Amino acid sequence: MARASTTSDAFNAVAEPRRREILIYLAATERPVGEIVAALGLEQPSVSKHLKVLRDVGLVRMRCQGRQKLYRTNAEAIRPLHEWAGTFERYWQHQLNRVKERAEQMVRQNVLDQDAQELNSPNPNHSNPTNPQPTEPEPTEPASTKKEKS
Repeated sequence: MARASTTSDAFNAVAEPRRREILIYLAATERPVGEIVAALGLEQPSVSKHLKVLRDVGLVRMRCQGRQKLYRTNAEAIRPLHEWAGTFERYWQHQLNRVKERAEQMVRQNVLDQDAQELNSPNPNHSNPTNPQPTEPEPTEPASTKKEKS
């Protein structure tokens, strides 16, 4: 079966990772080609070809400012990608909740393990009610000092 052209629709266009990088970079603000090249570390001809594909499917728009071409994302054209990806959000949210629950369970277990270890270790810095550590008596004032204060 022949592969669909990269310019046939937005889904085929974003199948290429560098085009997704460009879209992400353009999401913040409108940018000239030179800035895209510098930021992403790609060759200028390559960036121009990717931008042409993205323009052909409507994912980015271009405007000229003097001799400079400025590119920005077309949010309306990206909407179908977002909606399609959203169909999987419930699945991923469920998976992320399971990961979170497991991590919290592990933290609780670690705390319990540490508490148990502290109770069983003879550490002079921790009081142990089953094995109290001897303490030094507090200094008391000599009897002669007490009379002088009265």
